[in-house]
Amino acid sequence: MTDKNQPISGNDLARFSGPSTFMRLPSANDLKGLDVAVLGVPLDIGTSWRSGTRFGPKQVRSESAMLRPYNLATGAAPFDGLQVADIGDLAINTFSLSESLTIIKDSYDAILDYDVMPLAIGGDHSITLPILRAISKRHGPVALIHVDAHADVNDEMFGERETHGTVFRRAHEEGLIIPEKTYQIGLRGTGYGADDFTEAAGWGFQQFPAHDLWHRSLSPLGAEIRRDIGDAPVYITYDIDSLDPAFAPGTGTPEIGGLTTPQAMELIRAFKGLNIVGADLVEVSPPYDTSGNTALTGANILFEILCVLPGVAYR
Repeated sequence: MTDKNQPISGNDLARFSGPSTFMRLPSANDLKGLDVAVLGVPLDIGTSWRSGTRFGPKQVRSESAMLRPYNLATGAAPFDGLQVADIGDLAINTFSLSESLTIIKDSYDAILDYDVMPLAIGGDHSITLPILRAISKRHGPVALIHVDAHADVNDEMFGERETHGTVFRRAHEEGLIIPEKTYQIGLRGTGYGADDFTEAAGWGFQQFPAHDLWHRSLSPLGAEIRRDIGDAPVYITYDIDSLDPAFAPGTGTPEIGGLTTPQAMELIRAFKGLNIVGADLVEVSPPYDTSGNTALTGANILFEILCVLPGVAYR
């Protein structure tokens, strides 16, 4: 037996009942003693197309009730080795993006006063910039694994410099990430010009377009990235629109020709051994997710990330 928090078993309490926390884990207000803090950032005022990601954290948590604590494929039992709890949602300002980004940064500064890894459920991708500001304050510039259909390196959108499409230009400009250890995986779709992607490549970002990954296992790519990063602290940001909309239609800016769910799992599983200091899953939009499949997929991706963290137990 373990003294660590465990999700409520579906054999003890039906999965359609019980707490509305991630995987029905205990909720916590005190972060002392936690290894991983799961939190929601219910924000969608940084989007440029379809809204609805403010409902993402609640729906991902709801669909996560289906998950069980043991990873059949890898043998990982994350809750046997890590103390994990759900610390609820950040109290963003639903009328102000700039104020919300400040709230996220300040909240993460407080969270990182503890020796805990934050695992965020978004929310649109604008949440990642203030998170990286806090993470880099604690760890210095970090390696970045960015799985996404879009590079999110616009200079501005409608005159605004902090949106879901400008995150990684700002992160690069502010020195929050290590350019040569920044990996953008799954990029695709239409653009306004070639420099939509090539400019960031000039900064040192390593880019892996989706069309180069079709019909391929992503385990070798993940292993290559793991070797390249080495011991550097790394942040993982996973935009659900990296997946083809056949697998994840419930998102704000869908692009056809994306990754498959098996590829997503292969990629994350190859990251075992990395020094992961934070992660997020963003851009799940429940209003466009009538079956719940997108949120269910997002919940599974978060679980797969838990399964490769340092300290995970194996059975």
